[in-house]
Amino acid sequence: MADAPHSGTPGTPDAYDLIVIGGGPGGYVAAIRAAQLGKRVACVERDKLGGVCLNWGCIPTKALLAGAEMKSKLEHDGAAFGITAENLKVDWEKVIGRSRGVAGNLNKGVGFLFKKNKVTHVQGHATIPASGRVDVFADAEAKGRGDEPQKTLEAEKILICTGAQPRELPGTPFDGKRVLAAKDAMVLPACPKKMLIVGSGAIGMEFAYFYNAFGAEVTVVEMLDRVMPVEDAEVSAAAKKAFEKQGIRILLEHKTDAIEVTDSGIKATLSPVDAEADAPHPAKKSYAAEGPEQSKSDVSGASGGGEQIEADCVLVAIGVRGRYDGLFDESLGIETFKDHIKVDYRKEKPTYQTSVEGIYAAGDVIGPPWLAHVASEEAIVAVERMFGHEAADIDYEAIPGCTYCHPQVASIGYTTQRADEEKIAYEVGTFPFQASGKAQAMGETTGFVKLLTGKKHGEILGAHMIGEGVTELLAEMSLAIKMEATAEEVIGTIHAHPTMSEAVHEAALGTAGRMIHS
Repeated sequence: MADAPHSGTPGTPDAYDLIVIGGGPGGYVAAIRAAQLGKRVACVERDKLGGVCLNWGCIPTKALLAGAEMKSKLEHDGAAFGITAENLKVDWEKVIGRSRGVAGNLNKGVGFLFKKNKVTHVQGHATIPASGRVDVFADAEAKGRGDEPQKTLEAEKILICTGAQPRELPGTPFDGKRVLAAKDAMVLPACPKKMLIVGSGAIGMEFAYFYNAFGAEVTVVEMLDRVMPVEDAEVSAAAKKAFEKQGIRILLEHKTDAIEVTDSGIKATLSPVDAEADAPHPAKKSYAAEGPEQSKSDVSGASGGGEQIEADCVLVAIGVRGRYDGLFDESLGIETFKDHIKVDYRKEKPTYQTSVEGIYAAGDVIGPPWLAHVASEEAIVAVERMFGHEAADIDYEAIPGCTYCHPQVASIGYTTQRADEEKIAYEVGTFPFQASGKAQAMGETTGFVKLLTGKKHGEILGAHMIGEGVTELLAEMSLAIKMEATAEEVIGTIHAHPTMSEAVHEAALGTAGRMIHS
């Protein structure tokens, strides 16, 4: 249970070693780690512990996708296994309710972990009036800021882990009914008949798969020349083919010129991208470049009088920006950069300290790759270093990324496109699941595993996968890159048979021209 906002005498500071602002995968992990180091810690959260990831992102979306996959398998694949499912019935309330239940259980789990580690949970909206001080207001949206704070906390160190919030299309604000953010799309009262999705990244394609599986007519519009544009080009092409086979309409190199909200839904005007005027930047999966760059994909422009699409609603999935609204004033001196808090994480041995001494930041609020697992690692490194402990650096060139639609997509490290741009000599091994015995047995032969290795030394440079369960196969390659393993070391590691992981072994063989089963 959170500390009541009125506990203690108003205006009398409570002293801590560390105040963490935000209880998401960065914040709550940081708070627990600091407590493990023997520090007195408070974590201020204005909503629910677990943040967007646990309550409105990573976890509950996977619960929704599990339901979609179950329905799809019964509906489309059952007959091949001798199982005929007729007159399938969908209880939409239970589909959504199960997802919310999973999130609720894990939210309680974070509260339990706080108690176990003696972390003080303070409910309310935090503001930082000065270094070393946090005021907490009962109003979660920080309205009525002229009021006295309900609680004042003091600490030598403050860690900001407030996450990110979705970007809106210019001139088309979210309304929760017709113009949706991902959070809205998770709790619609009914499955729409027609849905437009703007943006073909992980969020856009996961919801495209989900709603298509439950019968919606889904159109995805993307300004760049391929879906999931940060992925390897071959993976993007295979994903597009799979999605279109499922019935999802995909419009590439198109932009949204205008979206009109009507009584019955939305009307969107789309037009082809003008290569010279719009000039979308090429997709590049690297998180080590200086600062976050907002994708130009799918940003509204002047009306071009192109194709019109009518739908019940539109999901806008064009990226995020740091969430620090109402947290501090400019007078505090915290520098920001492209809608994120600026820290030193692009430098060697980063401390994650902001421009104000004693104030740190980690996770989505500081920029890409906007992933929960990265937020947790950044927060742990920040905590350990701020209290004088050794911590391993985060390799921003080797961040695993996963998309949980069907087929799944998983990747880490260099793509062939990036290796070519940087003039790195490499070998490629690609093994199709069509040649995998386990994949054949499961009826899941779509996709492949593709590995890149250095031409001279054979070190693993990158791994790109699409297919059944590949999000669970990626960890092996994450470890391989971390340990600077070579293809020969992967080849020399016995992979159990029959497993989907044998595809990784075969792809490694392929980089040396020794593939056995394809």
